[in-house]
Amino acid sequence: MIVISIIIILAIIVLPQYQRTVVVARESVLKDDLFQMRKMIDQYAADKGQLPQSLDDLATAGYIREIPVDPITEKREWNTVTGSDPNSSEGGQGVTDVHSTATEPSTEGTPYSEW
Repeated sequence: MIVISIIIILAIIVLPQYQRTVVVARESVLKDDLFQMRKMIDQYAADKGQLPQSLDDLATAGYIREIPVDPITEKREWNTVTGSDPNSSEGGQGVTDVHSTATEPSTEGTPYSEW
């Protein structure tokens, strides 16, 4: 009975730390995914002379293998920011930035959608 009680107490202590570690790991993956997609948007624009029209353009052009899954929402959905294309002489538009669709606050206190 004492051994079971000690195991339960240890589980109660360890479980919140484990859950926090999982959240921090997901946030780290999200930061890296956003960095890589933003880098590939810039690379696409430099190589093609225009901004991509969607994230699918990055995948079809071979800049990324596939659009990553958002580790917070666990969906392949991202908020893209479109803006004027500085390389376009006709004033074209394209994807300039990408954000998570998750609106929950991160461990840093800011919503994931603002990263």
